[in-house]
Amino acid sequence: MKILVIGHLCLDVIHPVDGPQTESYGGIYYSVITLASLLNKSDTVIPVFGVHKNDYQSLIERLAQFPNIDPSGIFKFEEPTNRVHLYYKNQESRIENSKNIAKPIPYSKIRRHLSGDGILVNMISGFDIELETLDHIRMAIRSHGIPIHLDIHSLTLGVNESNERFRKPVENWRRWAFMIDTVQLNEEEIQEMPLESLTEAEVAGHLLTLGVKGAVVTRGPRGATVYTNEKKHVLRKDIPGIHVETIRDTTGCGDIFGAAFFCEYVRSRDLFGSAELANKVAASRVQGLGAAALPEQIGNIAAV
Repeated sequence: MKILVIGHLCLDVIHPVDGPQTESYGGIYYSVITLASLLNKSDTVIPVFGVHKNDYQSLIERLAQFPNIDPSGIFKFEEPTNRVHLYYKNQESRIENSKNIAKPIPYSKIRRHLSGDGILVNMISGFDIELETLDHIRMAIRSHGIPIHLDIHSLTLGVNESNERFRKPVENWRRWAFMIDTVQLNEEEIQEMPLESLTEAEVAGHLLTLGVKGAVVTRGPRGATVYTNEKKHVLRKDIPGIHVETIRDTTGCGDIFGAAFFCEYVRSRDLFGSAELANKVAASRVQGLGAAALPEQIGNIAAV
């Protein structure tokens, strides 16, 4: 199995409620490491993103511990690697400050990696790829049955003059939805879909009418909800949250959830089973700090 991963890399600078400031790669890095930890060694993860030329070699060396990551899609650029400062007010609420957001990943960097079994697009910065690039991807693979998963994520965020992120409606949301197979949003993100006076289920229903096979709404410690069509009716299934005694760090949980969900969906095409696995993997993540502990945590789940 081969999965292509598209989205911006960033360096997360985490300012917790209690404890010291920490720094670690974040953004698409969480998606890539999660996939590498869940897939077999004979499978392949191909990330496509850019990194500042001075950060390139150390990143490649770090990824080398995973034999199933093919780094050929990672490219160098002159601009600084994106730094994201995360100021936590509590375990679930934070202020995000983004500097040096990279330019959109061009289709020319993606095109040669499109043969595979699935494409995960994670909008880490909200500017990761342009709508026209997703259209090029869809047109190139539409006859091959390759699913596309879109984590809308920061597509719902703007940037103000102080580099702080703020919620904004998703422009051209119908065109984004028309090109994908599965979509992921959290509770705040689905509320930013510009469909006034509609319930969450009704918004999900609109997404499904555009060809989306499954809409996944993540709810943090309360689990997730999957919406899909069954005989022209919207079917809802709630995946209950998993109790965790100690929550150390929630950074990257949505990225990890999405990668685990899509990994299982590519294998099985089972929306509900994929969300259940993703829920377990995301719950394990909050017990560690940064991405370093992820492979061991995911390995423990995969072994059960």
